[in-house]
Amino acid sequence: MLNRKLAVAAVLAAGLLLSAGAQAQAVAEGQWINLFDGETLYGWNVFGNAEWTVKDGAIECLKGETGFLATTSAFGDFELTLNIKVAGKGSAGIAVRASLDGHFSETGGAAVSIPAGKNEFIPVRIVARGETVEAEVGGEKTTLTAKRPVGCIEIQHQRYHSVNQSPKITVTDVKLRPLGLNPIFNGQNLDGWNILPDHQSVFSVVDGALNIKNGNGQIETDRFYKNFLLQLDIFSNGDHLNSGVFFRGPKGVFWKGYESQVRNEWVKEDRTRPVDFGTGGIYGVNQARKVVSTDREWFSKTVVANGNHFAVWINGVQVSDYYDMRPVSPEGDGKNGYVDQPGTIHLQGHDPTTDLSFKNINLQEYPAN
Repeated sequence: MLNRKLAVAAVLAAGLLLSAGAQAQAVAEGQWINLFDGETLYGWNVFGNAEWTVKDGAIECLKGETGFLATTSAFGDFELTLNIKVAGKGSAGIAVRASLDGHFSETGGAAVSIPAGKNEFIPVRIVARGETVEAEVGGEKTTLTAKRPVGCIEIQHQRYHSVNQSPKITVTDVKLRPLGLNPIFNGQNLDGWNILPDHQSVFSVVDGALNIKNGNGQIETDRFYKNFLLQLDIFSNGDHLNSGVFFRGPKGVFWKGYESQVRNEWVKEDRTRPVDFGTGGIYGVNQARKVVSTDREWFSKTVVANGNHFAVWINGVQVSDYYDMRPVSPEGDGKNGYVDQPGTIHLQGHDPTTDLSFKNINLQEYPAN
């Protein structure tokens, strides 16, 4: 009888391990975001003398000297995919974990070169995990090393001897999926989270989601975070409900730090005219350029915070991009100044109409500096 019990226990334990493994795998692979919106160079910085434009849903660089595009946001472990065509002479390059303080090869980044000559699109896939960078360009695989743990993505234009013999570069479908995210909400209870007392919001776990009703109120993480990529799913069960995902908040202090707004409302029929900064805007400082999400539908939010730069994607579309150049706020209030210290991530119950749910709250933490 004892052996049978042990056998049953072993089977149950194996099942739990398999389930945990499946959950860890799901968490490790984040949601895809678009690094190029098909219309503008929003989310990119231009360096050098090469001339970059957007035409017919593609990034183009048809002339100029050596230069590159760099994402405003920094990324750690990820999978990157894009299509690139390099015609004429010279070459293009895709660099990852690059620093804007110097050449990628001198600052710990890595890059793959794509020579000109073929007037056709080539698929590129790059996976960066730790110091290992695996690249596949047109079916050919190579492995590189990147010592820098976090950095931007670069599209490089490299002329051939003279400006008159520059490569013609066309890039489409630039997408990124973060890897190695860890859950900060377990979907079962509120372990790891603290509710600020003496407020009206009611916090519970319903069907694997953290639900907030009534308000005002705040629930915050035990842990502090400064630089990170955060992904979560949100459901607003009402018309134009107001809430927010706060970060770098001083522990136990009500509604401080930075707020990534949640409010699916816009003026008339124009989603490019958000009300009250709009979902994905950095409240008080950077209005969302359009409201992508809709009430009573689950939508995803991705927040990148690194140093004084902050960016937000909603359903994979980048809606805010902000460099905080203000003096440091002594109170840790992101509406009134730069918050340079780690803090909690907290979710807001705004008022008595609040009825929102948050699930799949996963985070990739970046180095502090």
